[in-house]
Amino acid sequence: MVPMSAARMNSLRNLTFVAAGGAVGTSLRAAGFLAFSPAEGGFPWITLSENLLGAFLLGLLLTGALRHRPDSAFLRLFLGAGVLGSFTTFSAFAVDLVALPMAGRPAAAAGYLALSVGGGLAAAALGLYLGRGRTGPRTPREGPPSTPPAPGSHST
Repeated sequence: MVPMSAARMNSLRNLTFVAAGGAVGTSLRAAGFLAFSPAEGGFPWITLSENLLGAFLLGLLLTGALRHRPDSAFLRLFLGAGVLGSFTTFSAFAVDLVALPMAGRPAAAAGYLALSVGGGLAAAALGLYLGRGRTGPRTPREGPPSTPPAPGSHST
């Protein structure tokens, strides 16, 4: 048996992070649908809510948690791509967006589109803003602290 290279092991570890996070995010999304069963032909409030929450949390993750640990494959892959990537759903959004006018509700489709895109951008921006505010701005170090002058020396 040929030993696995470090790069291949790293790739498998990263894939495992995404897959495990995907299982968590998909389960959370399904739990939302089970807890708040949408009415047949009703407005897709659950998909909209989950997508807005996911956009907000991803913005928060990107500026908050990843600022402290930018090289963390776990945070980036497990939480970002895995959990939040599978919690949010573009495919359900697209199907809902097509189904609403087919059910004779073009105004609802237009509202859903505006709320999803505009709300998603606003939610992501809020997450980015709050994530940056909680951790404070990044400032470069100004060098070592100055030492006081030695006793008896003259400072100019």
